[in-house]
Amino acid sequence: MEMKYYLCIDLKSFYASCECVERGIDPLTANLVVADSSRGKGTICLAVSPNMKKLGVRNRCRVYEIPDNISYIMAKPRMKKYMEYSRKIYSVYLKYVSCCDIHVYSIDEAFLDISSYLKLYGNDVLGLVKKILKDILDTTGITATCGIGTNMYLAKIALDIISKHSPTNIGYLDEELYRKKLGNYKKLDDFWMISSGTIKRLYKHNLYCMNDISKCDERILYKEFGINAKLLIDHSRGIETCTISDIKNYKPKNRSLSNSQILFHDYDYYKARNVLVEMIDNLVLELVSINLYTDSVSLYIGYSKDIERGVSVSRRINCTNSFKNISSILVKLYEENVNKNIPIRRIGISFNNIRKNSLKQLDIFDNYIEEDMDNLLLKSINDIKSKFGSNAILRSISYVSGSNQRMRNKLVGGHNGE
Repeated sequence: MEMKYYLCIDLKSFYASCECVERGIDPLTANLVVADSSRGKGTICLAVSPNMKKLGVRNRCRVYEIPDNISYIMAKPRMKKYMEYSRKIYSVYLKYVSCCDIHVYSIDEAFLDISSYLKLYGNDVLGLVKKILKDILDTTGITATCGIGTNMYLAKIALDIISKHSPTNIGYLDEELYRKKLGNYKKLDDFWMISSGTIKRLYKHNLYCMNDISKCDERILYKEFGINAKLLIDHSRGIETCTISDIKNYKPKNRSLSNSQILFHDYDYYKARNVLVEMIDNLVLELVSINLYTDSVSLYIGYSKDIERGVSVSRRINCTNSFKNISSILVKLYEENVNKNIPIRRIGISFNNIRKNSLKQLDIFDNYIEEDMDNLLLKSINDIKSKFGSNAILRSISYVSGSNQRMRNKLVGGHNGE
């Protein structure tokens, strides 16, 4: 049986490195943070350069947390620029492996299955990895780190825990090395897919490392974690059966569309309702663009500074993709459940169980001619936006006080889209 080798490649302090390269300075020695100064000192730094981390500045900190004695460059986020760099790096991957053997995990991280390419290139694993990392550096000026594993999980752990202590920025793990090097490793939060909540539940049973978990009575773990215990047990032993091919062939039984916002400041009841309508409009247009329908909607409202527990409600509806039908239901849920006297900071909506029109249930109370006309109108709006930009045509509510869709249409991933 052919030995499997997976790579998990991460671009070192990606956003900060891109900004350093654009300025012609060394990403590994420069002091640079990526943050939008216009949002004040409370804004989060999207990335800090490696040298800033050496000085004790943690990633994703807030600007005011950076010590005053550190001199640094502040770069405004440019998401389109980072996407350009990411595309260049993906093109580097394609020089060595097929797209079928690449799984893009995030804008700065990807898995590669190089198992069948070693004979083709007449190279060993380490030699091919070094060649790819050098190509990334030569092409973009960005340093990459890499975890090598005999399955995808081990590749990720080798990246997150082993490579950071390697002078070559490369780490390697197989199942035996995993148990030997990390079996008694106490920092469980360093392991992929183990959250702080999971750690607390493990501590209840005196489980403090992967060896403890692997030796634990499985009945205890299944009682505590349910079906998720299977993944936890396998990972404690360095086992992972999922492949890149499995990921690409996966088809979920149910699909949903969602949209959420953390507002820039506290909104009152009425202004937040305007934002909600904008969000509904945006998500309905997305639903229409892929020619799908929904039969269930959800609403989440988070109050300011957790003054009161947030609102989370759902409702079944007749299968539709009509803005009129969906907005009337979600706005009604908002009006029935949201406290008018508490400022709002988070809004989230979801269209659940989206599917094709062929499964739509007929209802004698629905006006299908009107709904079809609404659908044609929405498709025309999508065509105009596609040709002339997202702000080319908007509902009138996007021009009233508190609305933010015009501004958000200029952002990428919630940040400056330049």
